[in-house]
Amino acid sequence: MATEKTVVEKLQDMFNLQSIDSKLDELEVLKGELPMEVSDLEDEVEGLNTRIGRLENQINDMEGEMAQHERNINEAESLLERYSKQMDNVKNNREYEALMKEQEMQRLEIQLSNKKIGQVKRDLEAKNETLAAARDRMDKKADQLKDKKVELGTIIEKTEKEENKLKKASEKARKGIEERLLKSYDKIRKSYRNGLAVATVERNSCGGCFNRIPPQIQLEISQRKKIIACEHCGRILVDDVTAGKAVEAE
Repeated sequence: MATEKTVVEKLQDMFNLQSIDSKLDELEVLKGELPMEVSDLEDEVEGLNTRIGRLENQINDMEGEMAQHERNINEAESLLERYSKQMDNVKNNREYEALMKEQEMQRLEIQLSNKKIGQVKRDLEAKNETLAAARDRMDKKADQLKDKKVELGTIIEKTEKEENKLKKASEKARKGIEERLLKSYDKIRKSYRNGLAVATVERNSCGGCFNRIPPQIQLEISQRKKIIACEHCGRILVDDVTAGKAVEAE
């Protein structure tokens, strides 16, 4: 049966884990906003690609519509020519009026098709301008994405070895801490942007929130008989001696 660790050992283990995780946090800070910027640019480029594809399909449809109207005009003109020849051979007024009516219908068809072609041309011009702007924006964003990826890749290449080493050390350190304390540690870390869950007492104040710690609490912390949290921020507090021993044990 394993011997339960003393309070001092537990505090040293937690301070050690915090030190490792803080170094990992520093590496993330080194990357800055680059991972998020790369992700945002990837989403934007993907969105622009989708939009460009949709615009190209719309343009193809409009060109197909315009071609259909042109075919309608050609067909109407052919019918007009045929009806014009038939006019020379009409035998009565009824045939004449029927041919005249057919010719009028074909002229209206030509007029309507020309009107629709004009509208499609205007719409097509606007769509092509929108497409050109989208392509230009995508090219610029793609170039930005390429540069950001290179920048991020350079940082990752420099820090990858150290980051992997620290991650392994963090995993190893976590195995030596009881689950109850780990849950508390993780919860506190997530509560603060700097990820500081274990803080030292500095100038009679909490090293995390900088609020003053009463003398009696400082005494209890230095005695290391129980785990004490800051009454203001909830961070676990350790004295300089415990922190020093944890550093020496690394």
